[in-house]
Amino acid sequence: MTITKLLAAAALLAVACTAAADEATVRRMVQEQMRRGGTIESVQKTPWGDLYEVVVRGRDGALIYYVDSRATVIITGSVIDAKTGRNLTEERQRRLDAVKWESLPLQWAITTVRGSGRRKIAILSDPNCPYCKRLEEGLATLDDITVHILPYAILSPASVRQAKAVWCAKDRAKSWDDLMFRRIEPRAAPDCDTPVEKLVEFGRRIGATATPTWFLESGERYSGALPLDEVRRLLDATSPGKR
Repeated sequence: MTITKLLAAAALLAVACTAAADEATVRRMVQEQMRRGGTIESVQKTPWGDLYEVVVRGRDGALIYYVDSRATVIITGSVIDAKTGRNLTEERQRRLDAVKWESLPLQWAITTVRGSGRRKIAILSDPNCPYCKRLEEGLATLDDITVHILPYAILSPASVRQAKAVWCAKDRAKSWDDLMFRRIEPRAAPDCDTPVEKLVEFGRRIGATATPTWFLESGERYSGALPLDEVRRLLDATSPGKR
C-alpha cells in the first residue's frame, strides 16, 4: 500500500472514530435528559447542518429529536427543506410509523368495496369524530376503492356503545354509514361478540392517539382528514394499476 493510500485510510478511520464518539455522546446526553421514558432506537448524523437525529420509541410511538454534535441542545419540531418546502421530519416520521399492511387486523374491519377495489385504505375511526366523517365522506365519492373501517371507539362511552351496536347489526356497512353520515343510531342491541376493545388495544399498541388514523397499502400512516385530492393522489401512488 502506498503512503497516499495509508494516509487516506488513516483519515477515514479518524473520521469514523470521531463520528462514533459524537454518536455515543449524543446518545448519552439524550438518555440523561429523557423524562417521559422510552428507549433510544437510533442516533444518526443528518446530511444538513451540525445535527444528529435521535429516534426515541415510547408508549406513543416514535418521537424524533435533533441534537447538535456537542450534545449541548435538544431540538424538537420540524425540519423543512428550504428549496422544496418538504417537511423532512414529517416524511421521516411516516416511515418510522409505517406498519405492514398484512399486520392490520382487517378481520375486525367493516369493509366496503366499490368497482375493482384496487385502491385500499384502512381507517381507525371513531363514530363521533368530525374529521373521520369528513375523510369518509370524501372516500365515498371515489370508485375502484376498498375501504376498511376499524371502529376505534376512544372519544366517549357513547362511541363504545355505538361501535358495538354497529358491529351487531345485520348490515354493518349501512349501519356505520347511517351513524357516521346521517347520525341515525344503530338499532341492534350491542350484545354480540365485538372486536371494539381489541381494536382499542391495537391502536394504543401502535401509538394511534388521534382519529382518524389511516393506512395505505404501502403501510404508510397518516392522521387527520387531508383534502380529497391529496388522499386520491396518495391512494393512486400506492395502488396497483394506478392511473
